Amino acid sequence: MHRWTDLRQVPADLGPSVVTIGNFDGVHRGHRSVLTRMVRSARALGGSAVAVTFHPHPAQVHRPGETPELITGLADRLDLLAATGLDAVLLIDYTLEFAQLLPEEFVRSYLVEGLQARTVVVGRDVRFGRDNAGDLATMIRLGEDHGFDVEVIEDIHGPQDASRRWSSTWVRELLAAGDVAGAADILGRPHRVRGTVVHGDARGRDLGYPTANLGQDMRGTVPADGVYAGWLRRPGLPDGLPDGYLPVAISIGTNPTFDEVQRRVEAYVLDRTDLDLYDEEVVLELVARLRPTVRFDTVEDLVTQMAKDVARARDLLAPGPLVLGASEAD
Repeated sequence: MHRWTDLRQVPADLGPSVVTIGNFDGVHRGHRSVLTRMVRSARALGGSAVAVTFHPHPAQVHRPGETPELITGLADRLDLLAATGLDAVLLIDYTLEFAQLLPEEFVRSYLVEGLQARTVVVGRDVRFGRDNAGDLATMIRLGEDHGFDVEVIEDIHGPQDASRRWSSTWVRELLAAGDVAGAADILGRPHRVRGTVVHGDARGRDLGYPTANLGQDMRGTVPADGVYAGWLRRPGLPDGLPDGYLPVAISIGTNPTFDEVQRRVEAYVLDRTDLDLYDEEVVLELVARLRPTVRFDTVEDLVTQMAKDVARARDLLAPGPLVLGASEAD
């Protein structure tokens, strides 16, 4: 998949394209349903399937400090978009200056002249241009003026709640409640948190469970405090090498037994004490919540519970990551 950050990078001979616009936070199953349909339409047209997205998220520019944490960081968002079969993503640097473009200016410069759009795929609630003045009616009118079709995508609902459409907001609510399994139903995969492994206080090693501690530069929404079963992926290793995908028990919280105040995300690789992951970027995929975070009266009680947590995680993860939905396929 081509990744363009400027219209000048788009090939002049791109040819006709099928284009959609969105933030695609989480790249959940609703997003992927739209994107895979786009890819099929582009193939039938003999053109390219292109998604237009933004970084940073527009809400972070217009309402800094008031926006929710993004479900996925930029690297994971682009990887997940690529997995849908798109030919290219145009990643627009979202600034207050860009936000001043009139709807007509945005469509003409980016969709018509820049990407040679033959079809533009949008939802009924699409908004674009200065002050979000452009809507579906605007897009249809501009399509008539500039010679592209507008395909309207209806809301996509999941089987677990037919009254509610799949959405990034719903995923955030589930993660805030610690329901990573429910979030995975909407995402179509385990939720991811990415970060660099840093040195901790080595308490886990002293207790017999050495952990990989993620630094405070983590990307991706950190779910509610608790203990989780999941997978640790090492994207820096070449595909096919051993130890690239490892089962883990993940602790999220402040370690109340030791009266700590800093919230941490740390992962114990099941039955392994020989790994050196320091300074390595890893991805944690959270499959199931085992229990909430609790304070134990003694360290011995904590260690006993940790052994139970590891045993549960081992049983849960035994089928392997593909069975549990780590595949990008729906």
